[in-house]
This record gives sequence, C-alpha cells and structure tokens, in this order.
Amino acid sequence: MTIADSCFLMENEASYLQLPPEEENLIIAELMKKSESNLKEGNLYYVISNRWFSRWQRYIGPSVGIFSTDDQSSDSQHCHVAPSKIADRPGPIDNLDIVLNERDFEGNDLEILKMLEEGLDYVLVPQEVWEKLLEWYKGGPALPRKLISQGLQQKKYNVEVYPLCLKVIDSRDNSQSVIKFSRKATIRELYEKVCIVSGVEQEKACIWDYFNKYKSSSLLVSDQTLEETNLMMDQDILLEVQVDADHSSQSGMVSTGNEWALVPLEPSRSSLSIAGGPAMSNGDSSGYRLNLYQGISYDSGVMDVDDRNDIYKGEKVGMAGLQNLGNTCFMNSALQCLVHTPPIHEYFLQDYSEEINTENPLGMHGELAISFGELLRKLWSSGRTTVAPRVFKGKLAQFAPQFSGYNQHDSQELLAYLLDGLHEDLNRVKQKPYIEMKDSKDRPDEEVALECWNNHNARNDSLIVDVCQGQYKSTLVCPSCGKISITFDPFMYLSLPLPSTLTRSMTVTVIYGNGSGLPMAYTLTVLRHGCCKDLVHALGTVCFLKSDEMLLLAEVYEHQIYRYLDIPLQPLTSIKDDEHIVAYRFKKGAQKTKLEVVHRWLEKCGPDNMKIAEKKFGTPLVTFLGEDALNGADIDVAVYRMLSPLKRAYSSTKSLSDNENGFVSAGSDEPSNSYNAQSGLGNLTMDNKGVQGVTCGDLCLFLTDERGVICKPIEKDFVINTGIIRVSLLWTGKEHEVYDASCLRDLPEIQKTGVTVKKTRQEAISLFSCLEAFLREEPLGPDDMWYCPRCKDHRQATKKLDLWKLPEILVFHLKRFSYSRYLKNKLDTVVNFPIHNLDLTKYVRSKDGHCYVYELYAISNHYGGLGGGHYTAYAKLVNENRWYHFDDSHVSEVVESEIKSSAAYVLFYERVRSVPTMGGETSKVSSGS
Repeated sequence: MTIADSCFLMENEASYLQLPPEEENLIIAELMKKSESNLKEGNLYYVISNRWFSRWQRYIGPSVGIFSTDDQSSDSQHCHVAPSKIADRPGPIDNLDIVLNERDFEGNDLEILKMLEEGLDYVLVPQEVWEKLLEWYKGGPALPRKLISQGLQQKKYNVEVYPLCLKVIDSRDNSQSVIKFSRKATIRELYEKVCIVSGVEQEKACIWDYFNKYKSSSLLVSDQTLEETNLMMDQDILLEVQVDADHSSQSGMVSTGNEWALVPLEPSRSSLSIAGGPAMSNGDSSGYRLNLYQGISYDSGVMDVDDRNDIYKGEKVGMAGLQNLGNTCFMNSALQCLVHTPPIHEYFLQDYSEEINTENPLGMHGELAISFGELLRKLWSSGRTTVAPRVFKGKLAQFAPQFSGYNQHDSQELLAYLLDGLHEDLNRVKQKPYIEMKDSKDRPDEEVALECWNNHNARNDSLIVDVCQGQYKSTLVCPSCGKISITFDPFMYLSLPLPSTLTRSMTVTVIYGNGSGLPMAYTLTVLRHGCCKDLVHALGTVCFLKSDEMLLLAEVYEHQIYRYLDIPLQPLTSIKDDEHIVAYRFKKGAQKTKLEVVHRWLEKCGPDNMKIAEKKFGTPLVTFLGEDALNGADIDVAVYRMLSPLKRAYSSTKSLSDNENGFVSAGSDEPSNSYNAQSGLGNLTMDNKGVQGVTCGDLCLFLTDERGVICKPIEKDFVINTGIIRVSLLWTGKEHEVYDASCLRDLPEIQKTGVTVKKTRQEAISLFSCLEAFLREEPLGPDDMWYCPRCKDHRQATKKLDLWKLPEILVFHLKRFSYSRYLKNKLDTVVNFPIHNLDLTKYVRSKDGHCYVYELYAISNHYGGLGGGHYTAYAKLVNENRWYHFDDSHVSEVVESEIKSSAAYVLFYERVRSVPTMGGETSKVSSGS
C-alpha cells in the first residue's frame, strides 16, 4: 500500500476528535513547555510539512507564541486578525510534499527531500505534540528524528533532520552502497555497519576518507565521532580489504593488488603544525611557534605539494576557488571577502603563533584562528586550485553549531561570528581586567569617547580590533523626564536599512459573484504598508466598482478558498507576492448565506483504468444568498448564474476528446497529475450510463465539509440551514460541452487594461541615503524599552546614532531581508555605492583631523529569494588592480563596471591615506599598502 493510499484511508475511516481551537492552543502550549524543560539527547521530534502546519496555526490562533514560522513572529502585536476566524479547521496531516519517495529507507525512516529549510518547508515538534496532533487530525506519514547536542564551547541541541549520508566504495569490485549515520555515531560503529553491509571481517577492513575520490586519511577504529572526522554529506568513503592475514587495519597498511603495502598517511587535516610541539588539536599543543613552510595538505584532492616558496614567487596567487560542500556558498562568499582583505591576509601569511590565545574562555582555544589561517594560506598558494574547506567547516560547527549541517545561512551572520571568533582567538589580552563604566556627567564627548575606547582596548586587543573596529556615539532621550544618556560603543560592521520602496504591485483576479461578467485580472500599485481596505479601494477604482457593489478578498490555494481577507485593517504585508488573490464582486445587501463552489473532475487511472481519481482545478466561485433556509434547487440556480459568463457561443456535437461518460483518461489535455488514490466521491458509481446519483438539475453538485471532503450529492428538496455552504461541481463531458472552463484554469497574471497601473522599474537608492537612514533619530520599539535611571521605569526613548571613529576596514551590511508577521521577504532594491573615493568625513563627529576616504575591494552577493538563493563574491586583487568573481569553485575575471548590481549584500571598503608626492601634491594610497 502506498503512502497516498494509507493517508486516504486514515482520512476517510478515522473518527476525528474536534476540540475548539482555543482548547487545542492551550494543550499544545502546555506540551511545548513541558518538552522544553526536559531537553536531552535522544528525544524524538517529528518533521511536519509547513504547508499543513501553517493552516493549523491560522486555525488555532497566534496566542501559543512558541512556534516560529511564516505565520508567526515577534511583531504579532501589529496584526488585528484573529486567525481562528479567517481559517477553517485543516484536514489530516499531510507530509507527502516533503517526502522524497514512498518507500522505506533504513527501516521505517522515510527519506525527506534534500535542502528543505526549517520554518519555510517544515517545522519540528516534540513527540508529545506530534502524538496529540495525530490523535486530533490523523494523517501522516510520521517522520521521527532524534535530538543531538553539538558544540564544544556551548552545547546546542539540534534535531538531526538529515543524518550523515555516506557512499561506500568497495575497492574489490568498485561496487557502491549508501549508508546513513547520526553525526554522533563513532568510527567504531561505522566499521561495524560497513563490514556487515559488505560481508567483511572487521579486522581485515580499512576505511579511507575518500573525499573527491582522493585518499585523504585512514579512518582508524576509535570512539571519535563522525562529526569530528570532517566527513561531508554524500561524500565517498573507500573500503579496502586485507588479503594478508598479518595486516592490521591500524598499521597504515593499504592494499596494492593482492597484497598490502605500507604507505605514509597524510598529516591530520584538523590541525596546523606548530614548530616545537605536536599539532594543535583541542587546544592541547605544547608549542606555539608557527611553521609557515610545513607542507600544505589540500582537501580538494587536486593538489598536494610542499613548495614553501609558492607565496613569494611572484606567481598569480589569491585566485583559488572554494568547493561547495553542500549549500555552503554563504560561507564561501564571506571567506573570499575576508581572505582578500589586505591587512588580514598579510597577517595570516606571517608567523602569528605568538598571538594565539588558548586561554580565553570567550574564544575557541585558538583553533578557529589556526583553521582559518591554514585555509587562507591554501587559497594564497600559487595556481588556481580549488580548495575544499572541510576542516574549517568542521571546526566552525564545533564552536558554532548553528552553522552545522547543510542548510543555507546568511553570509553576514557567518562574517559577524567569524570576526568575533578570530578576535577572541587572537586577543593579546590574556587576563581581562574589570573596568567600571563611568557616567558621562556632561563631560566633553572627546574625553568620554577616548575613555571608552581605552577601556575597550584594555580588554580587547587584536588584529580585528586594530583594523575592523570603529566607534559610534549613542544618544538616548527619555520622553518623560528628558534624561539624556550618551554612550560610546565599538562596532565591527554597520547594518544599514534600505529606505524601503513605499509601494508594491499586486495582481488580483476579479470574479463576478452574480455571473454578470468574465473573470478579469488587474495589476495595481498600493502602499507597501497599507491594509486590505486600501487594496479594495484601489481595485474598486480600476474595475469601475459601482456604489451598490462590494468586493470580498480571498486567498486561493490548491484551487479552493484558503482564507478570506475580510478584515479592513489587515496589513497587506500578510499577503505574499506569490499568493493567488481573488476579489469576488457582489451587490450590497442582505448576505446571510455564503456559497463556495470548487471545481472537480474525474480521471480513470491505474491498471486497465479501473481506479477513479478526483482532482480539483481552476478558481473557485463564491456568491451570497439572502435566504436563511435553502434547498437544492436554490443552489442549482445560483451555480447556473455564476457559470453563465462561461457559456460557449455554440455547443459541439461531441464532448471533449478522451472524455467518456463523465471521465477523462489519464494523459488527456485536461488538467492532469492526479494522484492514484481512491476518489473521495464515495457516493458515485460508474456504469454504461456514466455518473449516477445526481438528482438536482443537470449539474453534478455535491456538498463538501470544511476539510474539502465530499459528503453527498445535492438533491432538489434538500434543505440547508447554515451560514456557509461548500459545494463541489463535478465537470463531466456535458459541462465541458456547454461551458468554457479555460477561463477558470490559468488566469493571466496581468490583464493590460487602460486603467491598470503599469509596473514601473525600481529606482536605485544611494549608499549615503542608507547611511543617513541608519543615523536618523527614531523611537525604540515596544520590545526594546530603555530603563530610565531618573524615572526608575522602562521608557520608549528616542535613539540617535552618530559615527565617531571609523576603522581601516569598513564593512557595510545592506539589510535586504525584511521580516513581518506573515512575510519574510528580500528587497532587491538597487543600491548605488561608490567604488572609489567613498568620502565619509562629514559623517564622522569626532574632530580627530583624519580623512575618512575609502576604496571598495570586495562584495558578498546574494542572488534569488529566501531559501533558494545563491551567494558569490567579487574581490579585487590589489596588486593587480583587477576584479574577480568567486562563484564557489569557479573563478573568473570581471570588469569593474559589472560589479554593481541589486545582488550586492555586504560591502567591504579599505581606508586610503594621503601621502605627499615629489611635486608637493598629494595622492591617495591604500592604508594597508
């Protein structure tokens, strides 16, 4: 039985336990709190499709405040919508859209589609919550996953949604098999599983890290975890089998033909050799003098050389790409920008061992800095070799578990963490003194700023502080008593808001509820932060809405009404750009009963066309009926009226081809892709006369419940007393002959009419306007109140930032990603940033006499939208004065005029300084030269 069959049976045979949404809300909240108080490794969590879960959230309301998905976020106080009133109870749990296939993989664990994103594609719920949801809604399939702890410095619990998948290559016959393991499994367990699968005695097996089809290192039987070995998802491991019984798998012997030969194993990839002591691993090295000329081992498998003079031969260096290890383009982009930062690469190409701080409790025992330095030297060796940053990624995941796994992350977030981590690993201050901060007490700004900077340097002194940290002035004013608080704080980068575009374009389909006209799609421009009332007003103007008419907005999802947007003050940010929005046009008046009509058709499928599959299609119809009690004939008349605009000018003598007795065979020109499950039309039978059981008029109409499941056919004298009637219209050959359903299927995105507002091209904004928006005075948010020492209470103070001291390396982060209650969006606004002579002198408030002029040298780019985007980098080789495009492994030269685009996300500038020339004039050179 397939998953679809089993879900169908659960849907139709289960007895649903229905509780009020508020009660469900409280029960789940209590279970979540209980689960969070008992976190431990091995706890089971279940993966649920976000498509179903978001429906459930809309149904129960926002008050749980625990889950973080597209439908709930921290700014819920801005929403005036009660989701329980705009969404119906969801149907059975449906995880089929996130499952790769319908077969069991490794027992009962179904394989989940790769590269899904938590919160966007799926959510995770504790076992107790899953069991309760399953009791209420049935459905499935169940997708259990275990909780594991990650990180050395601070333990972080993560649900292992994607276990480590390894491809085992048997050297005896080059056969391949795939195995899956938890990252917390040991190499000993790996040997046991591989030997069982391959039928080999464990003492005769030798397993190699075979990344990129290259023997990187032998995996020795131990209790070391797979996470610590730097094995990557979907990589190869090589099994070699001993022929000589005297072989020991831990001796360094490998098979050559029918015998074993002793070969030297490569130095460990997880450490950097330090002269005077063993390689540092986990901070236990006994010596710290860096040996820059130690042989460099390349994880890429392309090069493995010991040429200590490569960096100094004058050959082309700095042009190596970084291999994508699986959604790691965000990391590659940030790394390329950092390794092409002149003072940083100059520092790490020298002997920096004396500055490694292994004692700093805030650092990573120096291991992050060592791993980064090793990677940088590989990238700056001669040639254009692609390097696989496996060791660096593994080390990063140990100290920052949020970057473990293979989900897409933010290059700026990685950059922020890496700069801070490098600073702590290279902090020259071994014992940080305690310093009590003094109040400014109306002292001159220059005095207070210098005091704050000296206090900061007393605890923080590193390369990163030297070249990447600046200082800004923060002024808070209490709105009640006028108390002014001034502080001077360090910064490592500036996150600049983009002055958001004030308007957005929306496409809405207008459908006449009384059947007086054909559906028509309009594209119009509305205020980005407006509300549904604004959209209705703009739409009424372009479609010439009469004074006695009204519009009802609705979102259509999977060919049925998903929710009504009938709250006038509901923000338009709750409507995503890709949502199908429909406006139903009615006469004003008594509106007691709402009628929804969903279009369906039947398809013969399966062996010998013996199964019947039912499929929804097109855009649903909605109208209002004034009567309190309705019978089948009233509904029949209303549906006829709504269909009247679709009536063909003439009827053909034959139904559509491939349409026989009300059924369409699979493969016809009608809508397809139906699933091979039993139809929900339980009351229908098929004989030589076609569909039977319909007694009301000529249309095949069926009542459906709130979950969209068909209940029974509508009879002429059937009396209905309800506020909303849901009906399914079954399109047979007769309906297709009389009506043109194409008007309901694929409505055009844009109908170009004389009154439709034309979508205009977005104008570019300047980097200066972004900076000015960052420096603009504004009130603190309700969640960021300031405690006023004079009022002795939290106040919503106004805040003003000013730049006081700018660093040698200035990094601008353009805040392209916006988040609201219902919407996570990326702004593709074009920012016009200078490449040369970025003069920020007028923005610096201190009177230090410095000239703050900057030159651009690197850009981290983000292309695409959330979840499915891609990162690249532009970097300038200063010695060549040429720009290059670093797209993971691919590196190519690019002309300077092409580096400006709407993809620019993080900008890297280096300050230039003026030097006198022989003629008495001045010229600007890089401060890092």
